[in-house]
Amino acid sequence: MSSTARTEPRPRPSGLRDFYENPSVPVASGDARSLRQARMLAAALGPASAGAATVLDVGCGDGTAARAAAPLLAGHRIIGVDWSQDALRRARRRLPYVVRADIGGGGLPFASGSVDAVLFSEVIEHLVDPDSALDELRRVLRPGGHLMLSTPNLAAWYNRALLLAGVQPVFSEVSLRGIYGRPGSEVVGHLRLATARALAELVRARGFEVVRVAGAPFHGVPRPLRALDRLACARPSLASLLLLHARRT
Repeated sequence: MSSTARTEPRPRPSGLRDFYENPSVPVASGDARSLRQARMLAAALGPASAGAATVLDVGCGDGTAARAAAPLLAGHRIIGVDWSQDALRRARRRLPYVVRADIGGGGLPFASGSVDAVLFSEVIEHLVDPDSALDELRRVLRPGGHLMLSTPNLAAWYNRALLLAGVQPVFSEVSLRGIYGRPGSEVVGHLRLATARALAELVRARGFEVVRVAGAPFHGVPRPLRALDRLACARPSLASLLLLHARRT
């Protein structure tokens, strides 16, 4: 977890949309988070034999996470949604249905109350206006529909130590062009981060009932620290990634 700056030249983005169209920007997360989140959703939805659900994977990226979750959501209809044309091109190889849409500016092309569940995995930290995005997700969800949201944890166990040492926390970024003052080797476009408490308060304010907040490990943690990172998941406020299950009121 060295904090050495890495400032190799990168193409200058004309805006966030161009940044996310860059094929070098990561669009997939680790399977550990995807599977934990899918188990939470499968338990909430129940078996498809009781009625197949429509699940939107908003910010599906290349479809890797949805493919990993698919066996746990067998029989339910998963629709991938993303802005990046490059990501959707790859997602089409893994998902039967994909739609291009921008949750951060223009809304989703789905009728109000038409969706049973939304996977919103590591998207909210990239948004300029997360309140409007949550409003849009609430619009398309049916009453009682499920929101499964995941995001990096600002208060992860190692971030607390890094801040005490005067080091920029993992996941946080001050530039779209390089790494400055924090561990890591990739610029991923994070605009905002939340603690478990702040995330729950935000989601409640947008008309959801928070059912559960859980933790998940981060695949980028150095190997010698991964056991500790898994242990931290028992305390979501310390975990690398936050998994939030909420229901539309």
